[in-house]
Amino acid sequence: MIWQLPNGTLDLTTQGEIMGILNLTPDSFSDGGQLPTIDSAIARAQKMVAEGARIIDIGGESTRPGAAEVPIAEEIARTAPVIAALKHALPAEVALSIDTRKAAVAEAAIQAGAHIVNDVSGFTHDPAMIQLCAGTSVGIVLMHMQGTPETMQIAPSYNDVLAEVRAFFATQLAACQSVGIAAERIVFDPGIGFGKSNAHNLALLKDIATLAPAGRPILLGVSRKSFIPKTLGDRSISERLAATVAITALARQAGVPLHRVHDVQQNHDAIRMTEAIG
Repeated sequence: MIWQLPNGTLDLTTQGEIMGILNLTPDSFSDGGQLPTIDSAIARAQKMVAEGARIIDIGGESTRPGAAEVPIAEEIARTAPVIAALKHALPAEVALSIDTRKAAVAEAAIQAGAHIVNDVSGFTHDPAMIQLCAGTSVGIVLMHMQGTPETMQIAPSYNDVLAEVRAFFATQLAACQSVGIAAERIVFDPGIGFGKSNAHNLALLKDIATLAPAGRPILLGVSRKSFIPKTLGDRSISERLAATVAITALARQAGVPLHRVHDVQQNHDAIRMTEAIG
């Protein structure tokens, strides 16, 4: 249960890690527009690292349901300068992740210092992405998404959501290995809320430990998502923290080592307490 990255290997066998979310978009569902300058982005990233984040995930395009695609040049302009600044502002062991579906954006981010490519399309959006990653040593997050952000929540449908997500992961792993990308560089994200109904999300969470190909870690992203109020009743974004932390703890107990969150300290404490209890 290791994840090979350019700046070191994460051993996730007994200790999980937090990926802190750094949105540089004006329209993300939870925190859009909160980081208008490089200095504000650095300060936010430094705070997350102090609270326990081992990875900072930098995004320049909102992938909330219904979001329109951002032009490549604009996405690069939002993300690459911040990644370059963070490379010098954060400890060397902190991994920088670019959250993008586009090879050109990922390439600019890698040149700026990114260690991970987090592709919400699981290498299905841009045919050039897999070859780009094959030519580097970056870590890779392959997420499952049915449809695109523009369409994914219109009418998501599966015959068997668990089987289809597992099959997608197995197919994408084989495709990566066929171009020389080692399995140890890859982790898998089931894409909670990305082309899934509330029932699909809950089914995936119930069997979360069974989804990834054998020996590969799961990265889970449930932070503040809309399936929480769909389950509990009306909850504003600021009222979704308790549910997020509860899911983090349960998923960690089930063996999920990587958690992508907005609220780092609370979720970090949840995984450490879960690990301490054993």
